Amino acid sequence: MDLVLSRADYLQVGVTSQKTMKLLPASRQRATQKAVVGDQDGVVMCFGMKKGEAVPVFKTLPGQKISRLELGGVLNTPQEKIFLAAGSEIRGFTKRGKQFLSFETNLTESIKAMYISGSDLFLSASYIYNHYCDCKDQHYYLSGDKINDVICLPVERLSRMTPVLACQDRVLRVLQGSDVMYEIEVPGPPMVLALHNGDGGDSGEGLLFGTSDGKLGLIQITISKPIHKWEIRNDKKRGGILCIDSFDIMGDGVKDLLVGRDDGMVEVYSFENANEPVLRFDQMLSESITSIQGGCLGKDGYDEIVLATYSGWITGLTTEPTHKESGPGEELKLNQEMQNKISSLRSELEHLQLKVLQERENYQQSSHSSKAKSTVPSFSINDKFTLNKDDASYSLVLEVQTAIDNVLIQSDVPIDLLDVDKNSAVVSFSSCDTESNDNFLLATYRCQANTTRLELKIRSIEGQYGTLQAYVTPRIQPKTCQVRQYHIKPLSLHQRTHFIDHNRPMNTLTLIGQFSFAEVHSWVVFCLPEVPEKPPAGECATFYFQNTFLDTQLECVYRKGEGVFKSDNISTISILKDVLSKEATKRKINLNISYEINEVSVKHTLKLIHPKLEYQLLLAKKVQLIDALKELQVHEGNTNFLIPEYRCILEEADHLQEEYKKQPAHLERLYGMITDLFIDKFKFKGTNVKTKVPVLLEILDSYDQNALISFFDAA
Repeated sequence: MDLVLSRADYLQVGVTSQKTMKLLPASRQRATQKAVVGDQDGVVMCFGMKKGEAVPVFKTLPGQKISRLELGGVLNTPQEKIFLAAGSEIRGFTKRGKQFLSFETNLTESIKAMYISGSDLFLSASYIYNHYCDCKDQHYYLSGDKINDVICLPVERLSRMTPVLACQDRVLRVLQGSDVMYEIEVPGPPMVLALHNGDGGDSGEGLLFGTSDGKLGLIQITISKPIHKWEIRNDKKRGGILCIDSFDIMGDGVKDLLVGRDDGMVEVYSFENANEPVLRFDQMLSESITSIQGGCLGKDGYDEIVLATYSGWITGLTTEPTHKESGPGEELKLNQEMQNKISSLRSELEHLQLKVLQERENYQQSSHSSKAKSTVPSFSINDKFTLNKDDASYSLVLEVQTAIDNVLIQSDVPIDLLDVDKNSAVVSFSSCDTESNDNFLLATYRCQANTTRLELKIRSIEGQYGTLQAYVTPRIQPKTCQVRQYHIKPLSLHQRTHFIDHNRPMNTLTLIGQFSFAEVHSWVVFCLPEVPEKPPAGECATFYFQNTFLDTQLECVYRKGEGVFKSDNISTISILKDVLSKEATKRKINLNISYEINEVSVKHTLKLIHPKLEYQLLLAKKVQLIDALKELQVHEGNTNFLIPEYRCILEEADHLQEEYKKQPAHLERLYGMITDLFIDKFKFKGTNVKTKVPVLLEILDSYDQNALISFFDAA
């Protein structure tokens, strides 16, 4: 059965945050519902639909940015009380708009996530989790990394309080009171949590999670241990998951899974065999989906998926057919309805045009006034700079509440810009004077009309660190621009992991000196991505990392006065030694640096590089042959005379060229890593072998693994 849904845009509010739109419970099955939404201007609006028009039920005055909106009420009754988090305050409204609660939590940071279950309130700021019951403090927990979402398993079904925190370090922390009962590692930083089927599923313990790199999974949270039920990988390279809901949109009596992603993709998964969900519907919208709910908003009897987008659009994907079968009388009525709608839209447009003219005149007068303050229009940018494990590249996503005119990318460190299929912007490069002003990259992306979201891919080189800047100019008058900065770290291709193989041959770097725990932690934050800004609790910290390009690993263990770093890649240790000694010198701290080099690790690293290098050399060779083989094919009229290997190259020509085009400088990058490994190996022995690099490059051009290992041993 195919699912056919039609899009209907209902209303636009201000810019919205994640999970700030809900549908109020219906009075009866499939009756129209009211929607309530909170935006970053602090306005809460509740509205219903009447004859295709949005009719407000209530609307509050602007205030602090609304970061979360949840529905609550007495357990086992309709959840129709509206709770919202703004700053460090929780406010509660009835469905008619009467405020009945104003609770100041006195948290030092703004509330980022909230969940409500009866009289229990679960909150989290960046690192702090609090549990309140009837607004009285119950439990508290300080997390080792940022908390992205919080939820509690259904108390009414399990008769136990089990809160779960989704943390940035790829871990779900299951709590009991103020303590962690156990931790669950998930395949990416979890951004959103939801109860399976809306109530925890058959057991009441089913928990859905969505990650920032687009993976989706279900875990059963039992008292003693987690049971992983299923996991869907993000093979189509879609955006991160921001919102999840369960609703029977297919109409088969089983609740389906509704998913909203940050690249604008909406997905519906159904449970045909009850084991693993199957994708039944997807549709791309032009901006990120911040909230998703299944229900009935537009018209009685027609189920739909209601979405809130980043720029504040409340949109429905409805089962109501767009073309209705109708008799002559019905057709006349429909035509009349359409005429009325067109004339009301025309008058609304004229009213808006007049308003724009008035505001423009007011702006001109205020900007020319002698008492004029800065009247540069402000605009909101939603940005994300993340490392992709699959291809060891960084993804930079810039989303603006209005159409983007152009984005200028500037970098003081050598980086490559990679092609992105979804990107329709026209890119142009400017020449850079690297010697006098440290400019390694200047590129301008000119966007098509109505582009509000731009995605770029960047590949960095480890050991080269600095700042990447994005100058974002939207299509608004007067012209204005905002700058966003992103740090390219010395070990930029390393990603946090929770387990490493201790049997690998490791090189060790040890630092001893008069430095505090906070100082050595700040150096690790400077060198490596995905490390929390705040030092972890306790006197000692241990972090594990994996290089996404080479699969080498790094272990960091440090405390006050001592830091020990172990890696199976000498180059990683060399980069850390250079950067950490530079940072210590800046702060006038004397360091005693010692290292132990394991010769076996060099061979081990070369073996890890081998399959990648062999594949790239073969790909380059095949691509070089394509033109000559095509000429032969034209000349001979067929390919029967060619050996099977060459016929295969011709058949896959387009795919090979596409892959080669997508990986610029890939081979050079591998050559660079082998060269660095060669130089670093001998640097620790006190020998400068830079004069032997040309010989090494000759060996690489006629690559043979054994010859390369022999050269490393003999040099």
